[in-house]
Amino acid sequence: MSPRSVPHSGRVMMRRLVKRSSGIAATVAGIVLALTLGCGEREAAPRTAEERAARMQALIDAGNEAYSAGDYRLAARRYAAAAVLDKNDPVAYFGMGMALQKLGRDEQARAAYTRARELAKKR
Repeated sequence: MSPRSVPHSGRVMMRRLVKRSSGIAATVAGIVLALTLGCGEREAAPRTAEERAARMQALIDAGNEAYSAGDYRLAARRYAAAAVLDKNDPVAYFGMGMALQKLGRDEQARAAYTRARELAKKR
C-alpha cells in the first residue's frame, strides 16, 4: 500500500503513531494500521470483554482459514484487525508474520514475529 493510497486522515494517524512509537513497535504499528485502513469492513465495536474476546477469536479463525486457503493478503488483514482489538495478543502478531512472509514482505514479517515473541515472553 503506497502512502498515496491511504486516505489523508489515515496518513496523519500513521505519522502520529510512528512519532509516539519507536523501533519494532513503530514498524508493527504501521503494518497493523496500513493493513486495517481501507479494508472496507465496518462493524460495531465490541462493548463487553466477552464480545471483544469472541470477535478476536473470530478474526483469528478467519485469518487461519484465509491462510489455509492461500489468501495471504486477506489473512494478514484479519490478523491485523485482531491485533487492533488486542495489541497484546501474540497469536495475532504471529499469524500476521506468517501471512506477511508468504507475501514476500520479509522485513514486516520479522517485525511481527519479534512483537509476537516479546508478547509471548510477558505471558
